[in-house]
Amino acid sequence: MREAVRHVEVSEERAGQRLDNFLMRLLGGVPRSHVYRLVRRGEVRVNGRRAKPDQRLKWHDSVRVPPVRIEPAPGPARTSPRLLEALEGAVLYEDERLIVLDKPAGIAVHGGSGVSLGVIEALRASRPREELELAHRLDRDTSGCLLVARKASSLRALHELLREGRFEKGYLTLVKGHWDAGRKHIEAPLRTDLRVGGERTVKVHPDGKPSVSEFRPLQYFGTPGSSHVATLVEVFLHTGRTHQIRVHAAHAGHPVAGDEKYGDEAFNLHMRELGLKRMFLHAHTVSFEWPGDGPFSASAPLPPELRAVLDRLSAVSGPPPTARRTRARGAPLRAR
Repeated sequence: MREAVRHVEVSEERAGQRLDNFLMRLLGGVPRSHVYRLVRRGEVRVNGRRAKPDQRLKWHDSVRVPPVRIEPAPGPARTSPRLLEALEGAVLYEDERLIVLDKPAGIAVHGGSGVSLGVIEALRASRPREELELAHRLDRDTSGCLLVARKASSLRALHELLREGRFEKGYLTLVKGHWDAGRKHIEAPLRTDLRVGGERTVKVHPDGKPSVSEFRPLQYFGTPGSSHVATLVEVFLHTGRTHQIRVHAAHAGHPVAGDEKYGDEAFNLHMRELGLKRMFLHAHTVSFEWPGDGPFSASAPLPPELRAVLDRLSAVSGPPPTARRTRARGAPLRAR
């Protein structure tokens, strides 16, 4: 069916939400790509003015919502029981404010771009009485800690922490070569180019957005000259750009294992021979401090399939003379 123009007032509970997320909740049956198109065309207005998808809404803002074709919302029958079971089994922690998932690799966090169903849509189908929202995102092929807010107030608090740099996300990744730079901050602006073959391509460019990643080598594999030289690295993000770790690692000359977009083809082939069937990138920790309520942290262990690759890599290459094992910062962590 096709609705008429609406002017929706932002409630106190929705204040602080991004315009695109506000519209997605309001227009549940409309594809995300169509919502962005409406905003770009100026058909969506906030207080009578054009707006951008990432604009933060304020209490009592008036949002003009144009006529759109609303498709019937997908019912539980369209949601894979296997996916629902996998996601409910991946819950690491939950309380009245949030859910922490250990997201499996290969599952998108939301539908769109050829993906009909993602983590958030499946969770909403599983918990129809809750208004769940993603607090942040992970690439489809990245596993690990993913936070889902159960309240609009929790979402606002988490987004504020992210904007102010008070939300720490730690990743584990295996990269090509011997990372001999030690602990290193990479400050390289990233620009998202126009879609190439239907996919986004991100690259280091002077006109890009400021992007900062902190890399810390944890364990070395192989000896110089070996085809299996690799380094297990812990990465902390100080900004949250698309494909940031992958592009910064490649920019440093150490592409991520299994990364088919920014990686090294020969290195990826060696890793496949050792059983790596996905990109080696895992979000292993999140930590922050709830305003007025103390610290919170959670961790997701390295998946068995990635741990097995490290074991095989150790067996094949053998430790180099300078190899060292360093426990990831803050490990082990548990949600609290």
